[in-house]
Amino acid sequence: MKSRDRLEAALARINDPAGEGSRAFTVLFADTARMAADAADARAEAGLALGPLDGSLISIKDLFDWPGLPTCGGSKILRDAAPATAMAPAIARLHAAGAVILGKTNMSEFAFSGVGTNPHYGTPGNPADRQRIPGGSSSGAAVSVASGMAEIGIGTDTGGSTRIPAALCGLVGFKPSQYRISRDGALPLSYTLDSIGPLAPDVAACALADAVMAGDEIALPQTLPLAGLRLGIALGPLLDGMEPAVAGAFDAACAALQKAGARIMDHSIAEHLAALAEANATGGFTAPEAYQIHRAYYESRATDFDPLVHARISRGKSMSAADYIALTRRRPELVRRMAAHLAGLDALILPTTPIQAPEIAEMADANAFNKANLALLRNNAPFNVFDMCAISLPLKTANGLPAGLMLAARNGQDKALFGMALSVEKALAG
Repeated sequence: MKSRDRLEAALARINDPAGEGSRAFTVLFADTARMAADAADARAEAGLALGPLDGSLISIKDLFDWPGLPTCGGSKILRDAAPATAMAPAIARLHAAGAVILGKTNMSEFAFSGVGTNPHYGTPGNPADRQRIPGGSSSGAAVSVASGMAEIGIGTDTGGSTRIPAALCGLVGFKPSQYRISRDGALPLSYTLDSIGPLAPDVAACALADAVMAGDEIALPQTLPLAGLRLGIALGPLLDGMEPAVAGAFDAACAALQKAGARIMDHSIAEHLAALAEANATGGFTAPEAYQIHRAYYESRATDFDPLVHARISRGKSMSAADYIALTRRRPELVRRMAAHLAGLDALILPTTPIQAPEIAEMADANAFNKANLALLRNNAPFNVFDMCAISLPLKTANGLPAGLMLAARNGQDKALFGMALSVEKALAG
């Protein structure tokens, strides 16, 4: 089907008043998208296609710069900010590869939660059950793809913000090794931990989008057969407190991978998580960095924040410079020790989140929100601090609600991880 035809079908879904388009997107680029789709179709007819993403329908998170528009980051505070003058480099690479950029997608305000609620633009309902949260912070990115409004969504991941919504919405979500993709032109949450990654229905689409944004050769990585792969179950606190449907799906996935020839082994990371918790005890990276980024209006416009986000930023206000410097100096040691601990494995495996999506209505209670947020971030955030790459693949569950299987590998092993994920995806599909 031509790009323009697919685009018109997507726009119809976005504009359907009974759907989630008005909450999934904050800005729609309908006219420019039509021109881009027509150009892609013309190139295809002439045999001059720019590559496998030429004509693909892509949504971008509301924290990427787009010429002529303010970069709002899911807030109302920045609606009157000076407009961007250029595309974020990662988005510019997609555009140059022929992608049809549909618009900007909704998100947790300033990307500071794994839940995905937003009081300013509305919370997009999870396509699996529209009364449930989509996960965050790349909430609109996930809903746009899972609802057929886009073919690939581009998000960011500071503590799980591509992987969490992918898991809760039944998609693939990828967090790259941070250095691979430029974060210029992306409104930061944490300078130390932010990374840019795609969400898509399958591993192949994520791998192609990642390659474009990283400036790599635009081709699928070599598939790595499961036979003989060394996959370590991440024993320790990240397996605690799983909901029954998640635990059942994870056990079934491990059995399927073992049947396909993978070497599934227990591999505790509890010691490294304990060292991370000790290092983070004075405040961690995200809250103090977010406070520094937003402090110009943290107090003067406090009532314009999502109160749950403002409360999280507040935790960074009291961290001392000495504690922050100590943490930055401690991190390289944590990264080195974890990398050495994983040297005998191809990847760790674990559930992406220990819970499935709770209902949106429950998140109005601050205690319920904080409990869900901690649960959703728990299995994801450590791999940002350990500077690893990770991917979430959808799991079938007994109750029909989505869950995710995460594979995490050492820094720089992105292509190998994609190669493993292609085989894991096939094995999980039966």
